Amino acid sequence: MLTAAVKQRYTPEEYLALERKAEYKSEFVNGRIFAMSGASRKHNLIAGNIFRELSLQFKNRPCEVYMSEMRVKVSPTGMYTYPDVVAVCGDISLEDIHNDTLINPTVIVEVLSESTEAYNRGEKFAHYRSLESLQEYILVAQDKVRVERFVRQGKLWVLYEASTISDIVHLTSIDCSLPLKDVYERVYAADNDDVI
Repeated sequence: MLTAAVKQRYTPEEYLALERKAEYKSEFVNGRIFAMSGASRKHNLIAGNIFRELSLQFKNRPCEVYMSEMRVKVSPTGMYTYPDVVAVCGDISLEDIHNDTLINPTVIVEVLSESTEAYNRGEKFAHYRSLESLQEYILVAQDKVRVERFVRQGKLWVLYEASTISDIVHLTSIDCSLPLKDVYERVYAADNDDVI
């Protein structure tokens, strides 16, 4: 969940100066700073599982994967955000000498919660779509087994959905696969989809 800071408007430079000293993470959207709240156990397990699976598949490849500590700048709109998981293959482009802001993600993963689902599907995805480098946007439910994969095809974004624990989501832009049984490991029982 995001909470607006007190001051009405900030410049990107003011935001970055504050953010690099802050004890907690904040996102920057349309000149405003929004404090980010903590995540649930399920949210952390899912994000960690995805990070682990991509890390293993990136071994000996020119790709990197980051968890929610890597800030991403959406240059066309000026948004700064912290995706739950972000992956990039090929050349890594960072905004400045601080090496803490990625500007060319290939895949972004957001784990949905009740408080962020509408934002992740709506305004945040609208910002993300303006990134030329972004090829796939993944939304992962934590209250049920469901992964939505949006794939860029020219100017269109095509949706693929996986909703059973035996499904596998193929991330073609980075040549990786995410079996849902691994995405939801320790979150849902593989045999009956019940919450553990």
